[in-house]
Amino acid sequence: MENKFYSVIAGTGKYIPLRIIKNEDFLNNKFFESYGEKINKPNQEIIDKFLEITTIAERRYVSDDLVTSDISYFAAKKAIKDADIEKEELDYIIVAHNFGDVNADNKQLDIVPSIAARVKHRLGIKNPYTIAYDVPFGCPGWLQGIIQADYYIKSGDAKKVMVIGADILSRISDPHDRDSMLYADGAGATIMIAKKSNGSSGILAHKTRSDTFLFSKMLSMGKSYNPNIKNKNELFLKMNGRKLYQYALENVPQAIKDCLDKSNTHIKDVSKVLIHQANGKMDDAILKRLYKLYDIKDIPKDVMPMTISWLGNSSVATIPTLLDLIQKGKLSPHEIKKGDIIVFASVGAGMNINTVVYKA
Repeated sequence: MENKFYSVIAGTGKYIPLRIIKNEDFLNNKFFESYGEKINKPNQEIIDKFLEITTIAERRYVSDDLVTSDISYFAAKKAIKDADIEKEELDYIIVAHNFGDVNADNKQLDIVPSIAARVKHRLGIKNPYTIAYDVPFGCPGWLQGIIQADYYIKSGDAKKVMVIGADILSRISDPHDRDSMLYADGAGATIMIAKKSNGSSGILAHKTRSDTFLFSKMLSMGKSYNPNIKNKNELFLKMNGRKLYQYALENVPQAIKDCLDKSNTHIKDVSKVLIHQANGKMDDAILKRLYKLYDIKDIPKDVMPMTISWLGNSSVATIPTLLDLIQKGKLSPHEIKKGDIIVFASVGAGMNINTVVYKA
C-alpha cells in the first residue's frame, strides 16, 4: 500500500459545565402530555421511570453568563495546547452545533456571525486562510465535521483542521416535557492533522446516511406542552422518542457494519465503540444488534465506554467529550492504545447517521 495522507487525531479538549443537575431537581416541574393534559403521576414516579429507561441520573448545565461560542472556545484552547500546534497553522475551524448562541434571557437563534467565526476571533487567529464555518447536522454534527476534515486532508487541501462540537440544550428544552431531562450542555474539540501513512493510523473509512423522506420530523421545534405557558410562540426541542429509538435500532448497527466492511475490518478487531449517547438502554441495544450481525453473542467487556449517566445527552459534544476523557485518562479503565481500532457512530435530527472507522 502506497504512502498517502491520512487524518490523524493530534489533540483533544473539552468543556464540561460545573453545574450538576440531578434527577431530583425536576421534582417540582409540572409535566404535561404532548396534547396539553397534565400527567397524572407523581413526579418521583416519572423520574424513576426516566432513569430506568435512559440510565441518566444527572447532567450538566452551563452558567447563565455563557453561550455556545464561549464553551467552544474553552474546548478549542485545550485542544490546540494538547496538539502542540500553532493556532495560525489551522486550515479550517469547523463547529458543529444546533442552536447557536442562545442567551439565558433571550431564546432567539444567534448565528451571525457563525459560531466558528466567533471562536476564531476569540482565539485571536489573524490568518485569513483559516476558514471558519458551522455544521448544523443534528447530533451527528461533530462526526460529520470530522468526515469533512478527512476529505480536506486526503485531497491535500488541508494539513490541520479543528472540529468542535458544542451545544447548550438546557435553554431550548421544554421544562414541561419529560424529555427535557435528557438534555445537557457541553463542548468538545478535536485537532486532525495530515500524516503520511500506509494505513497504519488515521481514518480508514467513513459512511453517512440521511433519511429525510420519512423521518425528518422525529426531532423538530415545537410549542411547550403546557397550554398555559405565558409565551405561546416560544419554541422548544421536541422528539418522537419511540420512533427514534426504533429507527436507531434498525439502522445504526447496519451503518456501522457497512463502514467496517468498507475498511475491511471485522468487529472482532474493534477495541472501542464511541457512540452518541441519547439513551443508555438504546445504545446497549444497538451494540447487541451490531454484534448479532456478526453472529457474536458474547460482547467484549468495556468495548463501549459510557458517560450518559452523569453527563446526559449533550448532542454534538457527546463523542468529542467522551474521546477527550479517555485520552486524558479520566475514564478508567478505558484507554486507547497505539494500533487500536475505534468506531465512532452517531444518530440524530435529520434523521442522520454517520460512522467512522479509525486506527489509533
